[in-house]
Parts: sequence; structure tokens; C-alpha cells
Amino acid sequence: MVRELVKDQFFLRLKSEPMTKDDMAVVEDLKDTLRAYSDECVGMSANMIGVNKAVIAIQPENSDEMVVMINPKIIKKSGAYETEEGCMCLDGERKTTRHRNITIEYHDEEFKKHIKLYSGYIAEIIEHECDHLEGIII
Repeated sequence: MVRELVKDQFFLRLKSEPMTKDDMAVVEDLKDTLRAYSDECVGMSANMIGVNKAVIAIQPENSDEMVVMINPKIIKKSGAYETEEGCMCLDGERKTTRHRNITIEYHDEEFKKHIKLYSGYIAEIIEHECDHLEGIII
């Protein structure tokens, strides 16, 4: 189900709770909502659709496959740089620091654990969405 995007700053600043297998219904809503906004958005966190659970979905460039990361944790960052980003839940763009390379630990939709290195723009997207899960807004 496509959900309305949350703009409430108080809610968005809450740290997300860990996802469990009992929370899996939110994954379909998150993917449906990201698909609905695919012309404007390449990543989305559950709190952006009003669910305070630690899950993100990203749509990598030039890929039809959406990636879902459950309980993601960035375990390594390198190559800090300054950039400006927008967010579907905020007006305008804001300055922020991102990293060229991140290593992230997460579980997929089958709750299988992964540790992967991401670089470039996709790393920026993941870092932005993981910040959302920590209640950090650009």
C-alpha cells in the first residue's frame, strides 16, 4: 500500500526501533511507496511513511531491483566530503557531510545477514536513509 509521506519533524527525529519478522508488512508498504515516488526519490526509510522501524529501501541507478535493508548499521566510513541534499520530507536542500565509501551490515527480506561495501552516489543514499533511522535529519 502506498503511504503518505510524514513531514512531522518530531516523529522524524525519533530513533527507529529494530525490525523483527513480525514487522514485515511494512516492507511492502515501503517498497510500494518508493515505487510511487520513483521519479523524485531513490531511497526511503520506514519512518518517512510513519512506521518507526529500522528498515530502508533503495533503488540503485540503472537497476530494476529494489534493495531492502533491515536493521542496517554502517560499520565503516571513509572519504568524507561536503554536499547538499534534498529530502522528500523536507523543503529545499541542506548542506551535509557524506562519505565516498561505506561498509554496511544489514539483513535482507529473508533475514539473511549481509556485509557490503558501497561507493559513490549509492553510498550517499544509504547514509542519508540510515541517518533517518537514527533520527538525524539533514
